[in-house]
Amino acid sequence: MTDASEKTKQRPALEELLFGLFLAALAGGVFYATRRLSVGTAGDMGPGYVPQAISWGMLLFGLFFVGRSFVIPGERILPPCWRALILIPLAAAVFSLLVMKAGLALASFLCMLVASAASSETRPLEILVFSLFISAGSVLLFVRALSLPVPIFPW
Repeated sequence: MTDASEKTKQRPALEELLFGLFLAALAGGVFYATRRLSVGTAGDMGPGYVPQAISWGMLLFGLFFVGRSFVIPGERILPPCWRALILIPLAAAVFSLLVMKAGLALASFLCMLVASAASSETRPLEILVFSLFISAGSVLLFVRALSLPVPIFPW
């Protein structure tokens, strides 16, 4: 008796449902933002053609995920990892606040250290080595190869 009642009262897959609603809402926002742009035709595209075409695709995918959420079995959603939700934006803030004052090398190094603290699986020595390589790669790519006017060091 419990098996039959569980099947009839099966909860929708909440992750799928929320993702589908997010895509549909995002598509609706783009439709609203581009409502005054002319769409044109496929042969003579206006400025609203591509955004609205992509929005139609997002809307269809959103509806697909909403429908799918009622077909596949729903499982409990794990609680959010607050440590990561706090430290990842903090790492981006550290980088953006320090890149022009402390230089790209130090800003990217500190950004990597803060972001790596978001996971409990990180090992200090690996993070230090990885952060050094990422910082060096950032300097080589953005300052040397692309010639962006970003200071490397604060001095």
